[in-house]
Amino acid sequence: MESNNNNNILKYLLLLILLLVLCVNNSSVSASAILEAAIRNSSSVHRNFTALSEFRTINRRVLADCSNSNVMINVSSSSSSLSDDEFITVTVSGVSNPSDGDWVAMISPSNSNVNTCLQSELFYVQTGDIAKLPLLCHYPVKAQLMSNDPNYLSCKNQTCSGSIKFHVINIRTDIEFVFFTGGFLTPCFVVRSTPLTFSNPKKPLYGHISSTDSTSTSMRLTWVSGDDQPQQVQYANGKSATSVVTTFSQDDMCSAALLPSPAKDFGWHDPGYIHSAVMTELSPSSTFNYRYGSDSVGWSEQIKFSTPPAGGSDELRFITYGDMGKTPLDDSQEHYIQPGALSVITAIGDEVKSGNVNSVFHIGDISYATGFLAEWDFFLNLINPVASRVSYMTAIGNHERDYVNSGSVYVTPDSGGECGVAYETYFPMPTSGKDKPWYSIEQGSVHFTIISTEHDWSEDSEQYAWMKKDMESVNRQKTPWLVFMGHRPIYTSDSISADKNFVAAVEPLLLANKVDLALFGHVHNYERTCSVYQNKCLSMPKKDSKGVDTYNHGNYSAPLYVVVGNAGFKLDQFPSIVEDWSLIRISEYGYLRGHATKNDLSLELVTADTKEVKDSFHITK
Repeated sequence: MESNNNNNILKYLLLLILLLVLCVNNSSVSASAILEAAIRNSSSVHRNFTALSEFRTINRRVLADCSNSNVMINVSSSSSSLSDDEFITVTVSGVSNPSDGDWVAMISPSNSNVNTCLQSELFYVQTGDIAKLPLLCHYPVKAQLMSNDPNYLSCKNQTCSGSIKFHVINIRTDIEFVFFTGGFLTPCFVVRSTPLTFSNPKKPLYGHISSTDSTSTSMRLTWVSGDDQPQQVQYANGKSATSVVTTFSQDDMCSAALLPSPAKDFGWHDPGYIHSAVMTELSPSSTFNYRYGSDSVGWSEQIKFSTPPAGGSDELRFITYGDMGKTPLDDSQEHYIQPGALSVITAIGDEVKSGNVNSVFHIGDISYATGFLAEWDFFLNLINPVASRVSYMTAIGNHERDYVNSGSVYVTPDSGGECGVAYETYFPMPTSGKDKPWYSIEQGSVHFTIISTEHDWSEDSEQYAWMKKDMESVNRQKTPWLVFMGHRPIYTSDSISADKNFVAAVEPLLLANKVDLALFGHVHNYERTCSVYQNKCLSMPKKDSKGVDTYNHGNYSAPLYVVVGNAGFKLDQFPSIVEDWSLIRISEYGYLRGHATKNDLSLELVTADTKEVKDSFHITK
């Protein structure tokens, strides 16, 4: 008894230390409120790290044992092993009392232990768990309620069954399906399936291309495989390049001493090996075929891709958006779902197929994996029809980079402990170095300056000096349009999302260098301004003969700003009272489509579901 009391005292001492740390980092929440919630439910201290959802804190629940040998779980697949991308049917049978709290989890790897947790109870106390063992230690990749089968709950037989479909992609490690009852709040283990393996865990997959410089004569291809040996990209009828192979581990993830991040702890999934190879001796504005892989592990299909126009040429067609993430293709619950992502990427895919897109710019909040590493694979699978065919350029956002004591400008847990490592590995951009995710690229008549709003941008910072030098050096005869991109906005009707220090440091730099257009995400809607500086409209657009707003930059006054963070995340609504500089406000899923020539930069907001143009404007010289 004395030993148990000592253990309980130690538990609560550690928890109190943890709560003090949390209070320092979140002064708006009282210590008593956190303590009460933490004692009532040990998952509460993780809610801010995985967002508010019963399912998102599933691994922080007491796990009861309801094992039943009469209940069976079977998986039907197209073959004995899983393909790279398929829908499979999971059937649970022998259930005597179907409940709306019955659910099935997809867990990977299959050797994860859903019956017991780590031997060291103290380790889990450090993460905030004061619940008794055992706990569900591995966070499910996804899960579905059995009630998704409409016949399951209405069954009147002595024993009942139900079937649900899961979308499964090759994440290299084997998987299993586990049947629970009790819902997500009081999960009770019933039965698990036999493990299922992928037919080729080393298969090269999820290739996506990006520009390496402004000549458009070389393109980088990046892909994922379970193979740690160099592979090749074969392209342009006989050329080839060998991949550089890299990966990252749990040790590379950020964390806090008393509160391990999802990436470091329950959200970890082996990323396999990331391959990257540069295709050279290409021609700009041209189409080529390629495939990637090796004879030993297999090859991708032949894929047709096009290079963007070289910097200084006349015409460019591009698409830009922020805050996309991913939407499951089945009825699963995942730790973080962006409901509009599927409709947006599908619409953009149709644009790419039409041949009217030279490049795509995704300006922050890329996959929203936020420490749940398997979700990067699902995001890469989702964007593959677009990113494998045109240049897919990215900017880093808070959900890729920010974490406590990581060097980020913002001391938040938004990256779930990834701290930019996963993002920079999956999306190598033409940057100057590691954890310096700012760069510029020229395509057609546009110079794009792309920054990190999450790294130091103050006037004495390395990034500020780079921004200043980059924009001052633009040859406006060669590329007359200067477009500035970053994740967090300068102008938005969501006043909380506009950092006054960022605005004070960067806005004068944009004006001084006559930036034409500044594009941002972070706020999940669409908003366009007048030509604005220090919250005042210096000029207003005029209607052309077709009634389209036209900004005359032959008589330059100030940049215009557009928030285009409406590509997937739950949409933000606008306040009832807005500033005079806010001209257009739309809260619908979509993307911005641009067409640049030497004399005109035209842009359109396209809604994803209907492909209707909801806003259009252009800038002239």
